[in-house]
Amino acid sequence: MMMINRQTCGVIIAAAAILSFNPVISGGEDFHFTFPEATIDEIQAAFAENKLTSRQLVEFYITQIENLNPRLKSVLEVNPDARNQADEADLARKRRSRDDQSLRSLGKLHGVPVLLKDTIATKDKLNTTAGSYALVGSVVGRDATVVERLRDAGAVILGKASLTEWYSFRSLGKIPNGWCARGGQAQNPYLPSGDPCGSSSGSAISVAANMVAVSLGSETHGSILCPADHNSVVGFKPTVGLTSRAGVIPVLPIHDTIGPISRTVSDAVYLLDLIVGFDPRDYEATSEAAKFIPVGGYKQFLNRDGLKGKRLGVVRNLFNSRNVSTIIPTFEHHLNTLRKSGATIVDNLEISNVDVISNPSKNGELTAMLAGFKTSVNDYLKDLVSSPVRSLADIIAFNQKNSVLENIKEYGQDTFISSEKTCGFGEKERKAVELMEKLSRDGIEKLMIENKLDAIVTPGTHSISVLGIGGYPGITVPAGYDSNGMPFGLCFGGLKGTEPKLIEVAYAFEQATLVRKQPPLSKSIELTQENLNQSI
Repeated sequence: MMMINRQTCGVIIAAAAILSFNPVISGGEDFHFTFPEATIDEIQAAFAENKLTSRQLVEFYITQIENLNPRLKSVLEVNPDARNQADEADLARKRRSRDDQSLRSLGKLHGVPVLLKDTIATKDKLNTTAGSYALVGSVVGRDATVVERLRDAGAVILGKASLTEWYSFRSLGKIPNGWCARGGQAQNPYLPSGDPCGSSSGSAISVAANMVAVSLGSETHGSILCPADHNSVVGFKPTVGLTSRAGVIPVLPIHDTIGPISRTVSDAVYLLDLIVGFDPRDYEATSEAAKFIPVGGYKQFLNRDGLKGKRLGVVRNLFNSRNVSTIIPTFEHHLNTLRKSGATIVDNLEISNVDVISNPSKNGELTAMLAGFKTSVNDYLKDLVSSPVRSLADIIAFNQKNSVLENIKEYGQDTFISSEKTCGFGEKERKAVELMEKLSRDGIEKLMIENKLDAIVTPGTHSISVLGIGGYPGITVPAGYDSNGMPFGLCFGGLKGTEPKLIEVAYAFEQATLVRKQPPLSKSIELTQENLNQSI
């Protein structure tokens, strides 16, 4: 069942008539703006030249959602107030222009639409449900901190993106990636049979299919890096605590982080710059991570020569020839590109205890999650102004009562039930956390220090567990497509606070390769400035 606001979106076009747009605005001989694949810099340049309005941009993305979402199912709701927010952004821009003030002061995200994963709270007409009917109609007390910062910057909150319901945590291993009760099964825009991955699948799919410029996702264990990798977009998982989690439905607070998903590294960095920083509502984590934020922000590290002098480690025992055999030749080609761009490749490295690190049942992660989820989600639910459920026990009961809505018979909720049986963080959970810390110290930290590495590099998603259990940052960049057309990326990971190095490396790699291509959706049309005006 689709939850798009029909009054906002207008008539939903049938899936059989799905179009992929390639519209342009032609505002003169020297100006040409193409909506699909438009970057934030291109959008802001068009704004500055008075050739594009935020309202027109919002209209385009809403039309894209109308046309593509019946097939891709990556958007749960469109914000009924999106057009009004766009009008306000356009008015602010006009006022600045009349006052001869610098439009740059409005910021990179001013007037730019952003989709939010449906776990990020908004105090507006949108729901925040984790993809479940159990939280439909619940009322949050205030915006999540990252949303407050978006609004303060003049960004347009376009709507809520789908996800793997409850971060897949309702029934680990049984809920298909990209599926939730409210939205149904989301689809990879490159390969209908391809895994969209999870849980920030809707955020990644929507960006990949040009249904929005940028989006926000969240990650506990791979939920930004994996869908970005599988849908040929950039996913940036920040150091835990660099971005506030206040107002975001939790999984395991010691590992949860909020990060950008975009089509380019620069767009991800612009969004990251906006949402990082100390937050008293998430005091412990953000106060610790705030020391990593560089003066002047992160955009200064968008350096085309960023690979020069970098030492990149290839940890071969994180992946093997069987699970990456189809992309290994491309990976080896990219390693040569990294070398030619000035990086030193330290190859054939190994992290100790990889089999343990990569298994949540052995590395302590699942033990910590089962207890941490119950405690943290109960706290989140209790803080809601109103809600149909107030505890994990209530959610389980709701699902059992509404099994048809939630497909309980098909996918179950065994992980929820196991979590409900826990009794908080006791000795067993503390030992689980200590094990993850030890595995991280003896693993990636020892490897990087001994080999004087700036980052590690892996094909696909094979560093997710290593980065996840230690709260480390990572960024994945589109790196190619296999013989079936399924995307894959190159993932760069580092130690806490190494975002500047990761940005330099990822941006330089992106600019040297420019691998990403649009999804092969069926038909294209052109919109001119005239018929865009007529649609407003």
